This record gives sequence, C-alpha cells and structure tokens, in this order.
Amino acid sequence: MTFPQYSEYRDSKVDWLGNLPAHWGVKRVKHFTRSLEQGWSPQCENIPAEGDEWGVLKVGCVNGGVFNPSENKLLPPNLPPSPELGIRRGDVLISRANTRELVGSAAVALQDYPALLLCDKLYRLRVDTRRCLPIYLAYIFGTKAARSQIELAATGASSSMLNIGQATVSELHLPAPPVDEQSTIAAFLHHETAKIDALVSEQQRLIELLKEKRQAVISHAVTKGLDPGVPMKDSGMEGLGEVPAHWSIGALRWYGTIQGGVAKGKDYGGKTKVSLPYLRVANVQDGYVDLEDVREIEVLAEEVERYSLRSGDVLMNEGGDNDKLGRGTVWRAQIDPCLHQNHVFAIRTNEHLLPEWLTLFTQSVQARSYFFIHSKQSTNLASISSSNVMSCVLPIPPVDEQSQTVHNVERRAEQFDKMIAEAVRGIGLLQERRAGLISAAVTGKIDVRGWRPRSGEPDTASTPDVAPMETSVCG
Repeated sequence: MTFPQYSEYRDSKVDWLGNLPAHWGVKRVKHFTRSLEQGWSPQCENIPAEGDEWGVLKVGCVNGGVFNPSENKLLPPNLPPSPELGIRRGDVLISRANTRELVGSAAVALQDYPALLLCDKLYRLRVDTRRCLPIYLAYIFGTKAARSQIELAATGASSSMLNIGQATVSELHLPAPPVDEQSTIAAFLHHETAKIDALVSEQQRLIELLKEKRQAVISHAVTKGLDPGVPMKDSGMEGLGEVPAHWSIGALRWYGTIQGGVAKGKDYGGKTKVSLPYLRVANVQDGYVDLEDVREIEVLAEEVERYSLRSGDVLMNEGGDNDKLGRGTVWRAQIDPCLHQNHVFAIRTNEHLLPEWLTLFTQSVQARSYFFIHSKQSTNLASISSSNVMSCVLPIPPVDEQSQTVHNVERRAEQFDKMIAEAVRGIGLLQERRAGLISAAVTGKIDVRGWRPRSGEPDTASTPDVAPMETSVCG
C-alpha cells in the first residue's frame, strides 16, 4: 500500500521532526495540557482487583502502547482509596519509571475506570481536546523519534530503571496538524494497525502451537521411545503410564549425585583465596546457559576443585519462573575452571544415565508436572529442594537407546526451532512495519486525508476508541 505525500513542506526547526506539512504547527506538549500528575504507591496485594474492588495500576499497563486495565494490584480493604486518582476515558497514561526501552510508553484509556487508581510510576495527562486528541498524542509517544528524545532525557543510576520528569513530557515538541486531520490520522492508524496486530496474533498462536508440538515430541520420546511396536509395561508411576518393557524405572538419585555450590558473601578471613568465574541463577535460565554476564566470586584455593563444574554436569535452578523451573541444560565447560552458585544445582550422572537424556526428560510434560507439584509456589515464582529433584522418578532406556533417542529428538526439535525462529522474525518485520506506518502518518511523511477503508473492509473511522472518545473528554 502506498500513500501520497503532502504538496508542500517546511522545516520544523526541530531536529527529530525534520520537515512537516506546511500547514502543520509545532507545539510543546504543555501547550495542549490541562493537567499532568502522578499517582501514589500504597502497599497492595499481589493480585488484580475484580468487580467493584479498588485497584492500583501497575506501570506495565501501558506497555506496547495499548492500555491494559488488568495490569493492576488489589488495594487492601484497610487502605482508604483516593477516588481523584481514578482513570477517565481519554486519559493519556505515560510510564514515568521503567526500563530504558519502556520508560515514556504511553496509552489511552478507552473508557472510565473509576476504581482503578493511578500509581506513582505513571503520569496521567489530560489534554485540551480542542487542540490535540489523546489518541494522536499517544501515537506520537510511540514513535522511534519521540522515544529517542525521551530516552536521552531519562535519568537514573540503574540501567534497568530510569525516570523521566514532568518537564520531559511537557517540553517535548510534537507535530500539530488541525484536530480534524488528527482524527483522520488516528482513524487510519487504528484501522491499519489492527490488521497488523491481527497478523502478529496469528504468528504468536503459531509459535505456541509449534512449542506445544515440540514438547509433545519430546514427551512421547522419553516415555514411549521411538519404536511403536515395542512391548510396553505399566511404569507404576502416576503421570508416566506405560513405558517400554525393557526400560528401567528409578529415582534420579540412583543414577547420579547433586553437587553443592558456592555461597555468596562468605567470610574466609585471612585464608588464601582465588577469584574465579561462577554461574548464578541469572545465567541458567529456561534450558540454556547465558554467558553474557558471568561474574567472579572469591573462594578458598583448596576448595576450587570441590566447587568446579565438569563437562557433562546438568545445570538446573533451585528457583525461578513456574514454567522454567527444573529445565536442565548440559554444561560443556565453555569456561574452565568455572564454579556455580549454591542456588544452581549441578547434577553429575553415572554411566547408566546420559546427561543429554536427563536434560531431554526435564523438558517433558511429565517432568514439568513433577517439578510444579513438588515446588514451593509464590505467585509466579517457585523453588524446589535438591532432595525433591533427586527423588524425581524417570524412565531409563539402555545407554545406546538413550543416545539414539536424543539424537533423533534433537534433530526434530531443531526443525521446530527453525519454524519458531521464522515466525519470530515475521513478527519483528510486522512490528517494524507498524512502527514505520505510525511514524510516517503522525509526522506527515504520508498524506492520509483521502484514506478510506477498502471495499469489503469494516469502516473503523468512527469507532468509539478513535474519534468520539477524545471529543467527549471535558474538564
């Protein structure tokens, strides 16, 4: 789809805006602002509010440029609410404190949410809708050019949490076409981005389906084997069902040992110490080892051998996200010597169990269920003891069959991984297209004044979340 340019442009005299249509203005956000404020930070329950309950919004409610009211925390009944911080239709909510990629994210509330209250990490901006439409303003905040200005102005000692002041928001320059033209641009973007978002959703569903099929292949292989005609027997274990008759069944402790790790912050006094790389929980995530940020730790020289990892050790976290807990990965001595934290398990198998087989089993549905049941739950996090890990019962084929199965499954899993990677790449291209379209429209690089939906497409130009919403917001 191609769009014409405007017939005449002029220099905006703002570097990041460049040339704008000649009849457009350039204004700072403060010229459109009726009010700009931040909320509060009460101690809330870590569950969302429901029905008529009071809730306080989380900063993530604006991630992605779309307001998500479910991103909130329940206000305890003993805390009196502040109704003046409730959300109204047309409020522009802006992330005041977040990571570099998300600070300054903005979204518009599409309806009233009087029981959802503004948090201290969000700004609530109410604009004069005679001059600027909230949805148009939110689109501008989502452009790469605007984001670059916000990130430059952000402050903070931590790279993982930055802040922007009210002045950063108020002083931001933005292109200011006539309000009726803003409405047309917003309607166009609402329509076109909805189509792109639908394609992204399809790709996301495809990714989930591929992941499910990948796990199903693994689960079947490690419990039923590769030969469909082999005699089967009852495993005697709930969740495993029947397994090949010639396989063994046993607890992990029969086939290996679990190695303890180094405790951080231990005082060794004046004894001789050495500083060596070590793996933390952050380095062992979701079935792989991340070597991007490997740090060092001090340990007694005579204890280096005791705590050193060996090639073939299966690494597993003591705690983490529910869906990642217990997923193993084989250490290949990428760093040698290398130690591990006491919250990272290192399982050393014997000659009857290949580390690759154990790793494969930890990715199965059966293992995922075991780790979930035997872990301590805390919201979306969980932890599991070393004794529960070693009590996990798994089917054990002969070693040569383990090797053959691992090779076969890895080859098939690689095919799924390639399809998943291709779908992820497709999502990236769609998101780039979406961002480029928004930027081009709100900065006047394309002229959409004559745009109408194609024949057969629904007319979204007058949908409540685009045009009437803004004009109904009053002081």
